[in-house]
Amino acid sequence: QVQLVENGGGLVQPGGSLRLSCAAPGPTFTMYPMGWFRQGPGKDREFVAAVSWNDQNTYYGDSVKGRLTISRDGAKNTVNLQMNSLKPEDTAVYYCVAARPKSPELYYSDHYYENWGQGTQVTVSS
Repeated sequence: QVQLVENGGGLVQPGGSLRLSCAAPGPTFTMYPMGWFRQGPGKDREFVAAVSWNDQNTYYGDSVKGRLTISRDGAKNTVNLQMNSLKPEDTAVYYCVAARPKSPELYYSDHYYENWGQGTQVTVSS
């Protein structure tokens, strides 16, 4: 069976950047809204970002607006998360997620997504 696979996590200093990628094999995920959640140490799972199936609409959690950018590359079957100006509080395991299209489109809710990757660790520390 196909599944979501994240890459790009690692250690970065505060103010630095990382780019996460999620492999989302087609055709299963071609028409799926996709996104990223994260869970930091001692924290609840948190919505990070989501993108519509056609890459026309994006959504962001309040804590990452202006610093993180989600996009998808249909040709490569990937969803990316460009992370800039990283802060220690961004330290978390980041999960790529995909949702079976349905209404309402609750992109911010973890319950909306049926498919989850294994996660990739992002550590922001000096």
